[in-house]
Amino acid sequence: MANNNQPMAEDLRTTSKPRLPISEIINMSVGFFGIQFGWDLQRANMGRIYENLGANPDEVPLLFLAAPLTGLLVQPLIGYMSDNTWHPKWGRRRPYFLIGAILSSIALIFMPYSSALWMAAGLLWVLDVFGNVSMEPFRAFVTDKLPESQVNRGFIMQSLMIGLGGSIASALPWIFKNIFGFQNTSVQGVISDNIKWSFYTGAFFFLAAVLYTVFTTKEYPPGQFDDDHTEKNEKSSGGGISSFFNAFLNMPKRMQILSLVQFFTWPGLFLMWFYYTTAVAVNVYHGVDNSDPLYAKGADFAGLTLAFYNVITFGFAFLLPSIADRLGRKLTHSLCLLCGAIGLISVGWVENPKMLYLCMTGVGIAWTSILSMPYAMLSGCLPRNRVGIYMGIFNFFIVLPEIMASFGFGSIMKHVLNNDRVLAVQIGGGMLILAALICYFFVKEDKPAKI
Repeated sequence: MANNNQPMAEDLRTTSKPRLPISEIINMSVGFFGIQFGWDLQRANMGRIYENLGANPDEVPLLFLAAPLTGLLVQPLIGYMSDNTWHPKWGRRRPYFLIGAILSSIALIFMPYSSALWMAAGLLWVLDVFGNVSMEPFRAFVTDKLPESQVNRGFIMQSLMIGLGGSIASALPWIFKNIFGFQNTSVQGVISDNIKWSFYTGAFFFLAAVLYTVFTTKEYPPGQFDDDHTEKNEKSSGGGISSFFNAFLNMPKRMQILSLVQFFTWPGLFLMWFYYTTAVAVNVYHGVDNSDPLYAKGADFAGLTLAFYNVITFGFAFLLPSIADRLGRKLTHSLCLLCGAIGLISVGWVENPKMLYLCMTGVGIAWTSILSMPYAMLSGCLPRNRVGIYMGIFNFFIVLPEIMASFGFGSIMKHVLNNDRVLAVQIGGGMLILAALICYFFVKEDKPAKI
């Protein structure tokens, strides 16, 4: 790949990026549909797979360590690399979309053949490494392609694709069981047929969606627009490591506060992904393990309700721009986080499984905002020519709390919560409340912004 960040001649540059039609914004977001398909398959099913392969509930957080560690290491690196990449045919971000999608899809295909914990955990590492390779440049892609007046709309479109991909992926085990008649129970140590076919389907959609974006979008050469050079003097001349530390030490003030909001937001989500599916299977349906029909039925129903929160995300994304326009981004985000907190805490009060749809409505509202509002609040304060590396650094404050949870929450589960999965989910709701308070009282916002 050619590396060319030299400014173009003045006569080839224009002042600002042109506004894009909605069809092009959709094209550049479709790839996120596939990426989210892969993420939600693992979030909805890996806890179940791990326990079926012999893991205890207190061991599950450590087995989920792949996602945060790979995000911590891979995203800043890929952000820096993509900031400094240019190929005349493939562009800046699209090579990373493509490479990551191909290798992630291979991992999804092999995941159902896991016969031991080490194999499932190893494949999850591969899936998460290359999932991050695909995902990280997509956030910078929005800022690369769109003028400031459309940046927020680009992030909202990504939320739509995330909601759509996540809803289908989470529902697949239920679909394959109830519509196609695949087996949803199995002996200990064997992954059931409906889970296997869910992963095969995920591999197809992951790759196909990313290929669609790669071949239907173009990228602007570095330096084509004047606003690409607004912060050119900040770029470090000392290479990747020096550039990273320079960016980290000089984070804009708003980014520092938003990073703290992220730090307390994401543990709530992680605890849901760790334990929600098995909590429904055990605490609501009173199943024993994957060989118990009640457990299998409960786990599949949990996946269906997770799909429902993604449906809410898809629908609420159409309303979020007008809400943010009226209330401002920080108040909107704070209220959405509180909706998610109520949803997670109320899981512990559910007796009728259908009430879980109401719980997941709150989570879906929060998820819509989590996927867009922090990035919308962040985008305006970042140097345009270093968006990739700053987005990678911002991801630190998503993955660091998950690493802490992966190492430490297993002990809390075993010695404090007595392996009560529902209590773990409710603690996640408490974390969302704390994030909402920090957002409302400490994030500074000039005025409500048009989305």
